[in-house]
Amino acid sequence: QNSQKRPNSTPETPRPKRNLSSRSPYALFSPSSFSPSVTPSQKYSARSSRGEVVASFGSIQGPSWSGHGGCGCTLRLFGPPEENLTKAYKFMFQNALDVREVLSWRIEELGDALKNHHHLEDFTSVSLPAQEPVTVLGQIGCDANGKLNAKSVVLEGDREHSSGGQIPLDLSELRDYSLFPGQVVALEGTNSTGRRMVVSRLYEVMAASPP
Repeated sequence: QNSQKRPNSTPETPRPKRNLSSRSPYALFSPSSFSPSVTPSQKYSARSSRGEVVASFGSIQGPSWSGHGGCGCTLRLFGPPEENLTKAYKFMFQNALDVREVLSWRIEELGDALKNHHHLEDFTSVSLPAQEPVTVLGQIGCDANGKLNAKSVVLEGDREHSSGGQIPLDLSELRDYSLFPGQVVALEGTNSTGRRMVVSRLYEVMAASPP
């Protein structure tokens, strides 16, 4: 007796796939199954409301435009001539060192404003272990590719006190806060291990009140 054997499937001799029905809606979309029609339906092409205005607001029927002309103007540069851009300039082609100097100057300037407004003492390095609460200065950063959240907040320290070092922040002790990447802040907290800072107070740059 001849026994019926099941065909073996190997990478050298794969089993033949079943032919999917071309009329089945569950078949995979491929040229061998079916192609969608690009011809619009007769009901859509025979519609009678093409171009009909169904709603309008205000009086917009027959507007008339007229100009008098004859008015000229003279342009002049505002400010000192050395501060005006008078030649071709490649936007966002700044030197990396120049960008770093501007950012460092911005952190130092806002750090002085924070120190004077909140009457803070001298700032400490973000990488220096301290059992007592210390105050550090820097800008908010994100250590992930996604959006900023409570688990991905880091502080990029200033160049004067922290040499640009980074440290992750633990914000669990703050009642409320609102942070964004690049924000210059002063933080008070403990950094017992030098690897993570537990923030207990946040000092932000306050907007100037109108006169």
